[in-house]
Amino acid sequence: MDLDDCEFIAHIRKDGERLVAHPLSSHNEAVARLAGEFAATFKSSLWAALAGLWHDLGKFREGFQRYIRQCGDPDAHIEGRVAGPEKTHSTAGALWAQQYLKEVQGRSGEVVARVLSYLIAGHHAGLSDWAGENKSLHNRFATEDANKELVTACAAPIPEHLLKPAAPLPDMADLFRYRDDDKDDPIPGRFALWVRMLFSCLVDADFLDTEAFMSPGKNEARQGFLGLGALESLLSERLDKMARDVAERGEADSKVNRKRAEVLRACLAKAELPPSVFSLTVPTGGGKTLSSLAFALRHAVRHGQRRVVYAIPYTSIIEQTAGIFRGIFGDENVIEHHSNVEVDETQETARSRLACENWDAPLIVTTNVQLLESLFANRTSRCRKLHNLVGSVIVLDEAQLLPVAYLQPVVDVLRLLVKDYGVTLVLCTATQPTLESRTGFDQARALRGFKAGEVREIVDDVPGLYADLERVRVHLPADLNATRSWDDLAPEIARHEAVLAIVGRRADARDLYRQLKTENPDGLWHLSGLMCAEHRSDTIQAIKAALADRRRALRAGEVAQPIRVVSTQLVEAGVDIDFPVVYRALAGLDSIAQAAGRCNREGRLERGEVHVFVPPKSPPPGLLRMAEQATRILWAGLPPEADPMGVERFGEFFRRLYGDAQLDEKDICRLLRVGREADVMFRTAAERFRLIDEQDGATVFVRYRRDPDDDRIGMWLNTLKKNGPDRWLLRKLQRYGVTIYHTDLQRLLKQGDIEPLGGDFPGLYVQSADNDVLYDKVLGINVDGVPGDPGSFVL
Repeated sequence: MDLDDCEFIAHIRKDGERLVAHPLSSHNEAVARLAGEFAATFKSSLWAALAGLWHDLGKFREGFQRYIRQCGDPDAHIEGRVAGPEKTHSTAGALWAQQYLKEVQGRSGEVVARVLSYLIAGHHAGLSDWAGENKSLHNRFATEDANKELVTACAAPIPEHLLKPAAPLPDMADLFRYRDDDKDDPIPGRFALWVRMLFSCLVDADFLDTEAFMSPGKNEARQGFLGLGALESLLSERLDKMARDVAERGEADSKVNRKRAEVLRACLAKAELPPSVFSLTVPTGGGKTLSSLAFALRHAVRHGQRRVVYAIPYTSIIEQTAGIFRGIFGDENVIEHHSNVEVDETQETARSRLACENWDAPLIVTTNVQLLESLFANRTSRCRKLHNLVGSVIVLDEAQLLPVAYLQPVVDVLRLLVKDYGVTLVLCTATQPTLESRTGFDQARALRGFKAGEVREIVDDVPGLYADLERVRVHLPADLNATRSWDDLAPEIARHEAVLAIVGRRADARDLYRQLKTENPDGLWHLSGLMCAEHRSDTIQAIKAALADRRRALRAGEVAQPIRVVSTQLVEAGVDIDFPVVYRALAGLDSIAQAAGRCNREGRLERGEVHVFVPPKSPPPGLLRMAEQATRILWAGLPPEADPMGVERFGEFFRRLYGDAQLDEKDICRLLRVGREADVMFRTAAERFRLIDEQDGATVFVRYRRDPDDDRIGMWLNTLKKNGPDRWLLRKLQRYGVTIYHTDLQRLLKQGDIEPLGGDFPGLYVQSADNDVLYDKVLGINVDGVPGDPGSFVL
């Protein structure tokens, strides 16, 4: 519709030289309908629909309409992008909710209105604290500008069905379903999560209807995903083919493959059970990745659940699991969502708002950081996806890596997803953490977890499975406090023709690689977080191919090429490689167990050899050092004949680790408790719940090329700068992002090696187009500031 033909405008877009208007009433009605449909999945339609109906009442103001017509800017509706009180619009609907609901519902209407106020007032800036100094709603609503916004909005001829809908209004009865102090099962944060779910429904509805206007046809282009039933069939076909291939190689009767088949059968059988909390405790190399996915897909299909979310602890290894899934289901049916490529929420544009993920596909592969931070977020881009978690299966791969400093609020929210939102949770790991409620001498540190017996183990005989899959011999250092230098360790590692060495720091991986290169440079590989995802994927595939070539040569009695790999812990989860010898720097018992899972993984040897050593530097203060210390204490008391990696050790390790830690270090649970006046500290809790401190790192897009003619990254960066963000483009680019420390960032900026991406992307950087030495083909991004391969400068 042309601007002149539209009385009240919600948005405008440019079609060549022509400006097209989005009618405001139609937008509010569409958002109300969509939000209500989304919230129906958790029986809260009335709340979300009413928030949608009133969310843009402030746009009826004469000042806003005059501004949007005069400026012709598609970003004019984005609060924060335009200055001045006349340009804002999100307060009027919140204040109208308070005025109208108090009038028709009395005292109960005030509390109902407070819920709607959080949603409507936050649909641009995010959920706020109700009270306090941190940009609270209480203070915001008390200003003269806020009240003026309501008065001037109501002075417009707003349609009566928008202001005073004939549909039933939400009431206090709904609130009691989400009381934190439910006597049957009190869980702090229940009300806060419900409000955040409603907020997700409103924001996603707003974004989708805006997208339908701003980019016609884009939404339809994203609806081509296969359903869960089709995905289950594809996985079943792949598993059948894998079984046939194993049989043709004469390996079906090996102990490892028999046990993998047993794990898969257990997963398929237990998938028939009702939605609940499940644990899948399988030694590394036991096939738990595909078995857990088989459980998730069959369970979702059998019980009418909507999607599978597969969460992985490290950004650095997500691409491995996503790559496996894409190979089965096709690129277009797997959304791989990292945490390191997101638009700055404080400087949104119309395009950047629409580019944020909403997880509308049936299969999502993401990180713990992305999933967990979203569950505590207050900003629109992070919260948009939350309502799509309702009725899903969430697989937490490597569940032992849940963040200890936030473990209590994390366990609380996981329990709420299961109890209130129909989620099935699968805790998948070789080293199962103890997440059931515990009591102890220090109740302030005792975990409030799952009830006894609430977590159902999928594998019936876990100790027996571990005994059957024991494939390595672990060698401990004689003195757990005596460090070894790289000069001392490298010759010992170099004597092995096929060996994997895993260290705890990126700098350690670089230093050990350099030292090994002086000892014997043949067949030497490096893996660390200084390499982008695409580079790591290529390197891991090359390592797998080299291992296969070596095995073929040995079987044929030919000379086998050596293969020595130095890696950080990124190789310990989701990376299917098999070495006869593994060296592991002393760390948490869970990490050492994961490292051992890369040794004799296929059971081809009677025993693989795992050597634990004490590296030159201790882990940094915090969880990694606490985990290492817990392992020292645990092992120091073992008799010589005891197995240091026995399955019974892990419970003791986690009890010691959790017992020594503060499980709610940032006081999140208290901030999210609801008061008598429905007051919650949303903004403060979100700012504190940061698994990765934004001050510690920044993302740099690197110009990694497989060959000189490969310039996909350059093409995508040019498209990004020209056309702005889009979901498909950000999904491509995230595989070329590397996170570096701010100290390194500042030095590289000063040297001109990198430059800000600019435009809609403050906080993101790119390797300078004329710099062809910053990114090394072996070690990744060169944070040393030395051009070329730093290893080549070691004499």
